[in-house]
Parts: sequence; structure tokens; C-alpha cells
Amino acid sequence: MIEFGHLSHVGLRREHNEDTYYGDAELGLWLVADGMGGHEFGEVASALARDAVVREVRAGRPLVEAIRRADEDIIRHSKQRAESLPMGTTMVALRIAENRFELAWVGDSRAYLWNGQLRQLSADHSYVQELIDQGAITAEQARVHPHRNVVTQALGVTDPQSLKVETLSGELRAGQQLLLCSDGLTEEVDDASIGTLLSRTDLSAQECVDHLVSAALDGGGSDNVTVILLRRR
Repeated sequence: MIEFGHLSHVGLRREHNEDTYYGDAELGLWLVADGMGGHEFGEVASALARDAVVREVRAGRPLVEAIRRADEDIIRHSKQRAESLPMGTTMVALRIAENRFELAWVGDSRAYLWNGQLRQLSADHSYVQELIDQGAITAEQARVHPHRNVVTQALGVTDPQSLKVETLSGELRAGQQLLLCSDGLTEEVDDASIGTLLSRTDLSAQECVDHLVSAALDGGGSDNVTVILLRRR
């Protein structure tokens, strides 16, 4: 049995919530998308991506193909608009069937696994992650780097031929938890604090999500924040 909690908040400094999310235990699909583009276009991009992935998964298509179809939908929509500003979105999506999970992502929205300790499953497609990989900066320095919000891959923006939809699969055992979130959470709340909240057995999944979002707001709420938490019973 899967228990899940979910919440999205505009944050304290933004007028619009360009994040979106989806969760359906019957379909076995959960996702978080963080739109970008300004002038409300980020909201449009993330919603287009969400709807496309849900539609394609319902039609029986694999997760990676569904995300690529979402990319095509955003590009098509952008071309129909008179404005030249591009719009795009990150995506982290999860499918669960019985005790197996499949994860796919583009951009810097993250997936974590809790199994007595917190482990980041996804690898950010971001400028600072590239610097970390090169050994140029540490993870701690990345948290305060002036370009920490620059993504190197995004649906609707990256050339489709260069788009890298990364995947990872595994087994979700009883007592384990999977967390999906936009960078509005990880910008304000460090991994140690996230792990402390996920370790609390006195909280339901929804209560844990509520606490995580509150922690992001207490930390400054500089961005939209979206969190989904799944627990295997």
C-alpha cells in the first residue's frame, strides 16, 4: 500500500506559482514540474508538461517517451505564440508498479529515497552540478553560488536532439519513502533537515509534507515550493 502527501505553495516572494504536480495511486504516477519563462508562461509550460505526461502514460507509453512528448507539446505551443520568449519546465516523474519504481527527470527538480537515511536519487541538470562534478566547487558552495538556479536541461528549451531524460529504477520496500520536490524546497531546506523530518514516524505523509513546505517558507520562501512524499506501507 502507498500512502502519499502533496502540497504546492507560491512561496513568499513570487506572484505566480509556476510549479505544478500530479499524483494518482491508481495510475501509479506522480510528478513535479517547475516552470520558467516569466509573464505566466512558466505556469503554462509546467501545466502542458503535466497534462502531456499523464495523457501519454494513460495511453500506455513508457515514462521517458511520455516526457519527450511533453517536450514536443511545449515547443509546439511556443511556436504558436507571437512572443519570442521561450518557456520551459523541469520535470521529475515517478511510476510505481507493485514493488518496483521507475524515476525519470529533466532539470533540477529532485527525487530522494529515505531508507533510514536520506539519499538523493536524481542528479541535477544544473550549472552548479557541473561545477561540482568537475571538482571546481563543493556541494556546500553550490548552495550559495550566484548561478545555482541555472539549469542546463529543460523541457521546451533544450534542443530535442540534445534533451537528456535521465532514468533510474529500483525496488520500493516497506518502510521506505520517496520524495519528489521542486528546488523551492531544496533552496531553503538542507538535506539533513529534510532527513530529520522524514525520520519522524509520528507524522503522516501529509503532515510531513506540510512541515517540509513550512520549513521552506521559514527559510525565506524565495521560490514556489512543491513536495510529494510517498510511503510504502
